[in-house]
Amino acid sequence: MASSYGTDADKSSLRSNYLAARRTIPARTRIQSDSSILSALKAFPIFAEAPLVLTYVSRAAEVGTLDLIEAVLAEGRRVAVPRVNRDEHAISFHEISSLDELVPGTMRILEPAADVPALDDPAQLVGSVCLVPGLVFDGDGHRVGYGGGYYDRFLAFYPGDKIGLARTTMLSSNPLPTDGHDVPVDFIATEGGVWSCRGR
Repeated sequence: MASSYGTDADKSSLRSNYLAARRTIPARTRIQSDSSILSALKAFPIFAEAPLVLTYVSRAAEVGTLDLIEAVLAEGRRVAVPRVNRDEHAISFHEISSLDELVPGTMRILEPAADVPALDDPAQLVGSVCLVPGLVFDGDGHRVGYGGGYYDRFLAFYPGDKIGLARTTMLSSNPLPTDGHDVPVDFIATEGGVWSCRGR
């Protein structure tokens, strides 16, 4: 895996460094990487067979999910994406049938309209997979995100498989700093395939 900025780096420093590094990746390289990540996911049975996919809606230089959302919907599978509640520092997932249903929400991120009901019963999520964003991941599935703790709060009670999406430049060979509330992902999907973080 790519080298991180050291085991003594705190989350704030890592966040700044990886955000800066991500901005330097040419758009064409990002598009090629994201296409390879999507291909790896499609070949991964846990993802390919999940009837419901929870996924973030990508923006800027994040690993792209818009093509992925359209591909999953075209297969006749279900997709749910998050709405952000900044007051509670929480996210909830809401089912969509088209990208056209999304509207600009918190921080201008595309999300479902306010009247779309949430999948708020854990029983509704059994058998699903959740695609998790991050700036950098380590081999144990720990991640550094944007600092709000939104995903960790959701994942603490999520019953399905958690898959981080990462270009190889977003992988750390050093353990990342963690807090008690951090929830690691179960798998990481990269350009080269999907590998397990369990049992490490």
